[in-house]
Amino acid sequence: MTVPSPYEDRLRRLPVQRREIELRGATTAYWVYGPEDAETTVIASHGFRGEHHGLEPVLAYLPEVRVIAADLPGFGESDPLPGRRHDLDEYAGWLTDFATAVAPGAVILGHSFGSIVTAAAVAGGLQTPRLILLNPIGAPALEGPKGLMTRLAVLYYALGARLPERLGTALLRNRLIVRVMSVTMAKTKDPELRRFIHDQHDTYFSRFSDRDVLRDAFVASVSNDVRKFAPDIHVPTLLVAAERDDITPIEAERTLAALFPDSRLVEIAHVGHLIHYETPAEAAGAIRQFLRIPVARGR
Repeated sequence: MTVPSPYEDRLRRLPVQRREIELRGATTAYWVYGPEDAETTVIASHGFRGEHHGLEPVLAYLPEVRVIAADLPGFGESDPLPGRRHDLDEYAGWLTDFATAVAPGAVILGHSFGSIVTAAAVAGGLQTPRLILLNPIGAPALEGPKGLMTRLAVLYYALGARLPERLGTALLRNRLIVRVMSVTMAKTKDPELRRFIHDQHDTYFSRFSDRDVLRDAFVASVSNDVRKFAPDIHVPTLLVAAERDDITPIEAERTLAALFPDSRLVEIAHVGHLIHYETPAEAAGAIRQFLRIPVARGR
């Protein structure tokens, strides 16, 4: 990272520890933010091609909460799972194992692709008192307002998987293509914030272990969405959605919220799929308010 974070002062005051755990035959790297004796612990899952750093701006505004953020298997500093296809079932199973091992009963949070992983895990039996979804994927990516861009992405990842390994991997890590993705998603007009966002993507968006993991995860991200799992999630659920999200339109997010037995939808204006970078204070405020709502007995 070469561009200073606008949230650096807050992050500097936030305690953080790096830890590792062996799960499913591989090492998962994770970070624990905030006080060890916090009243609430949250386990956070990042989005496709990202890693735990992406959620740090939101965590900077939640200093009273203990947050455990892992790099998904095959991304960042976490090893890929040997001999396994990195599809949605595998990621949901891994998350269930991870939560059970490091913080059973924690609140679960997912951003973007992480919203699908967490929803699948909770619907499949992961025990949690609450679920938080940031920029949830509430409709098929191919049907969103940027459906054409998604189709081009499908071709891009397919080509990266079929070319000779060295050439294919170089294509998938191409900085110009990463920048195009970043420019497409960013909505802020603040030049300093835009530079920070692009630098974050330049630094962390290509830290995948190999092209097979990336292909599997991409297929999982565009072949699934949260709608399938919403009716089977019977814990209070917060959806923090963006009014200018190019991946899931706000109308689809409103429809998604109605599918949950118990949900609250917070809409953030003037932002797209990068709530965690552009409006982290607003997202953190919605999370804090949600965590303060008493859970009905018997849940």
